[in-house]
Amino acid sequence: MAPQEPLKNLPVGIQTFADVISGDFLYVDKTHYLHQLISPAKGVYFLSRPRRFGKSTTLTTLESIFQGKKELFKGLFISTTDYAWPIHPVIRLDMKYAAHPTFERAEMGLRNQLRTIAKNQGIELTLELIDDALTELIEKLHQKTHQKVVVLIDEYDKPLIDLLDDIPEAKKIQGLLKRFYGVLKSADEHIRFVLITGVSKFTKVSVFSDLNHLTDLTMDVRYAGLCGYTQEELEFYFSAWIEKLAETEYKTKEETLEKIKTWYNGYRLTKSAIKVYNPWSTMLLFDKQSFENHWFETGTPTFLVQAMKKEAFDLAILDHTISVSNFSTYDIEHLQILPLLFQTGYLTIKGYDEEMDTYELDFPNLEVARAFSVQLVGTFCELGETEDTGFRLGLMAALKADNLTEFFSILNHLFAKIPAHLHDKKEAYYHSIFIAACTMAGIPIEAEKFTSMGRSDAVLQSPTSIYVVELKMNQPADVALKQIADKRYTECYQHLNKTVIAVGVSFNYQERRIVEWRTN
Repeated sequence: MAPQEPLKNLPVGIQTFADVISGDFLYVDKTHYLHQLISPAKGVYFLSRPRRFGKSTTLTTLESIFQGKKELFKGLFISTTDYAWPIHPVIRLDMKYAAHPTFERAEMGLRNQLRTIAKNQGIELTLELIDDALTELIEKLHQKTHQKVVVLIDEYDKPLIDLLDDIPEAKKIQGLLKRFYGVLKSADEHIRFVLITGVSKFTKVSVFSDLNHLTDLTMDVRYAGLCGYTQEELEFYFSAWIEKLAETEYKTKEETLEKIKTWYNGYRLTKSAIKVYNPWSTMLLFDKQSFENHWFETGTPTFLVQAMKKEAFDLAILDHTISVSNFSTYDIEHLQILPLLFQTGYLTIKGYDEEMDTYELDFPNLEVARAFSVQLVGTFCELGETEDTGFRLGLMAALKADNLTEFFSILNHLFAKIPAHLHDKKEAYYHSIFIAACTMAGIPIEAEKFTSMGRSDAVLQSPTSIYVVELKMNQPADVALKQIADKRYTECYQHLNKTVIAVGVSFNYQERRIVEWRTN
């Protein structure tokens, strides 16, 4: 790979590969993955990745490849291979144009896309039903060009995600999409390649039930780095931008890389240990020269948080494990929140137990942890925007001042705002609220911190102190303190130049508040 030009223009908001290359924007070469994908004579694939993770650019890159536009790939990996660049007719559908509040309008959105593609290809569609029209388009393109057809579908699940609050209408559209996507099996003899992408897999079982030849790439270790940027790619392609950011931050390049990693890296999407950066956040970081919640601000997970609240989701399992089989359990009427949080990018894989075939999930990075915690606490505690800001600033100020009395008083105000029907008798539930509240406030915190003797509930840091916290339900704070002492949770922090303080916390379920806290 040849070094990039200094400060090569960033393709912020540009998703079409041809536009990126023609405009001389920075492009992170992913064509080694795509060459591997298209090398077989036939392929029908599905890929789920979080929003703004490069799915659209991947599809438009494939579109240019199958259209034989070899000149766009000069200097990229695929240009060094023996790929012959045959020209295939391409049907690229963006399902956001079928995302409407009614079945009729969704059907119209699909019909209009098919008619536009047919018109551009000089083909007249005569059949009215959507699935029949797609079949007709595929067959006529094959007949006209004597080349098999490539079908690329973006945001396949968008029409359903937008209707999760209207299940009857969503089920109508689910039936429509099932018939529509089913064509890809019945018209198989006319098809060279298919790639369907989306944010989630929760509709896969019912929508794609007829596509038993569909290969799911979502957790395929061979394509772990297809979307997003690996550490190697970040440091190679964005080297000049990293240096510019280091100057802006008045830090060394090494310090800046570590901060970028903390904020935006951490997405592990397969069993492989490969982690990737969110491409949207990374691009905006360099463009704005500012560490912010870039990805989260483009679309907060309102439907997810509201679904968690509606289903009285147990927050205590946010940092627990999930079995492999649960990743494939999806039903629009009974959402499986944990796998959905993973697929949509709010949780990621932190570990894999091969013997048990289970995954440990957690927030991928600081951006998501902070921003999602704001949504979580704000929704479950029913905070308004002003209250939300007040609680965050108050918690941070109290800890900075090492004022634990004020700190726990603010937490009790938060617990008091949780509606009665959302309270849970599990200790882990309040532990999760505690962690989310601290994360929301921007307090440096480690949850479930492992030591040689076990793991403490949380470790918080102020400018001068380290607080090792243990929370107990309906037990005296002294019991929590004794556990910290017996398990020697504080020992691993004694070498640091800060005061290490053990904090035992007692939460009373009947009163639904912290009734006691003690320090060593």
